[in-house]
Amino acid sequence: MLSGPAKLAATTSLVDKLTQDLASVNLLPHQRDAALEELKIYGRDPHNADPIFTREGIEMLTRHAFDSPSSTTSRNALRCLCNALLLKKECRQIFVDLGYEAKVCNKLRNDSRDDEFLASRIVFLTTYDTDTKLEQLIDKYHLADSMIKNLERHAKHHSDDGRSTTDPMQETALTETLKLLFNITHHCKQKASSFTQAVPHIVTILCKGSFQVDKPLDQPIGPLVNSLLNLDLGAKEVQSSLYPPAKPTALSDRLISLLDQSRARYQDEELDSTVTPLLGVIQGVHGHASQDVQISMRQKLLPTEADRKEVLGQSGSLPSWLLNNSTNAVAPKLREMISDVLFDLSDKNASRFVENVGYGFASGFLYNKNISIPQNASEAFSNDTGSSSRPVNPVTGQFLDLEKYSDAPEMTDAEKEREAEKLFVLFQRLQANGIISVENPLRTAVEEGRFEELPDDYKEDVD
Repeated sequence: MLSGPAKLAATTSLVDKLTQDLASVNLLPHQRDAALEELKIYGRDPHNADPIFTREGIEMLTRHAFDSPSSTTSRNALRCLCNALLLKKECRQIFVDLGYEAKVCNKLRNDSRDDEFLASRIVFLTTYDTDTKLEQLIDKYHLADSMIKNLERHAKHHSDDGRSTTDPMQETALTETLKLLFNITHHCKQKASSFTQAVPHIVTILCKGSFQVDKPLDQPIGPLVNSLLNLDLGAKEVQSSLYPPAKPTALSDRLISLLDQSRARYQDEELDSTVTPLLGVIQGVHGHASQDVQISMRQKLLPTEADRKEVLGQSGSLPSWLLNNSTNAVAPKLREMISDVLFDLSDKNASRFVENVGYGFASGFLYNKNISIPQNASEAFSNDTGSSSRPVNPVTGQFLDLEKYSDAPEMTDAEKEREAEKLFVLFQRLQANGIISVENPLRTAVEEGRFEELPDDYKEDVD
C-alpha cells in the first residue's frame, strides 16, 4: 500500500483520469471500476489523499455515482463518496450544493440492498453539518415512501419462515435505513407523520426477526427500537400492529425482554445511549395500550410481592434493577426516564407511585417535578396494592412482618431523647424549606402525651 508522496501522486492521477473520463469516455468499464476501487482504498485514510476531498473530487465521484449507466460503476463511486462524506464533514455540504437530491432519492427506489445501504448512508451523512432540506426530500422526492417500501421488503424477508441464510448486506442496509429514519424524524419533526406507515414493518422485524448479536441492543435491534421513538404510536392505523389481536402483548413482551437482557450486558457508562431509548419506547407502548396490556407490563416492571420480602431494590429482579438505576448518578438520562416510566405505570398518581416504589424512591422525583407528595404514609397506602393486603413499610416498601431488626443493644432513655430531639429539629427544617409537608410526628407525640421529657437531673438505673 502506497503512503506519503507516492500515495498523493497516485490519488491525483486517479482523480484526474476519472475526471477526464467524464468529459470524453476513454476508460473501458473494467478499467473505470478498477480505478474507483483503488481510489476507495486510498480514500479510507484522508492523509495524502487530498484530491478526493476537493470540490472537483466530490463532483467527479457524484457524477460517476448517479449518472453512470452501469450499476457496478455507480456503486463503486458511491462507496468512495460515502467514505469521503464520513471522513470530511465539509464534503457533505459540497455534495448538497451539487444538487443531486432527486437522484439519490431515486436510488432508494431500487430493489437492491446495496443501493439501499449506499444511498441511505449518503442522505444520513448529509443530515449533519449541511443545509439540506429534509422536507423537500420527503415532499418532492418521495424519500419517506421509498424508505417505507424498503422496510416493507425487510419485514417480508423476516416473515418468510423458509428464507435462506441471511445476506449480511440485508442487515447492513436495514440498519442504515433505520438510522436515517431516526435522524429525519428527529431533525424534521414536522414530517414525522410521513413515516407512520413504517411502524407495522418495524414491529414485524423486531418481533419476528432473528439476529446474531453479541449484546441485546446491537445493530440492527437497537436501531429498530430507536426508530420507533419519534413515530406516532397513537395513530389509529397502527394500533393493530402494536397490539395484534392474536397476542396484544407481543411487542411489549419483546421490549421488556430486551430490557431484562440488557441490564446484565451494559456498563453504567453505556446505559444512557443504549437503554434509555428502549425505555422511551416502552413508555410509548404502555401509554397507548389497552388496560390488559398495561396490566401485563406493570406486572413485569413494578415491584412484586417477592420483591417486598426485602427492602425494595435489594432483590435481583428487573423491577429492583429499575429502582436502583433511578438514582444512578452515572446515567442521568436513564435515571430520569426510569422514574418517568414508573410514574406512568402508576397512572401518574402520586399516592399510587409512592405505594408502588416507596417513599425512598418516589420522594425525590415528585419533588423535582413539583408534584404534591402524599402527606403521610397511611394516605399513600390507604389503597390495596392489588397484590397483597399485608402492611408495608411506606419508606422501604418491604412487608413489615419481614423486616429485620438490628441485634444492637436497645438505646437508653437518654439516648432515645437525644435522637428524638435531632429528628424534631430535622422535621422542622424540612417543613421550613418546603421539602415535605408532613406533620412532625414528634410534635404530634408530645401533643398526645406520648412523649415524656426527662428531667435535667435524671440518672439512668444501672444494674
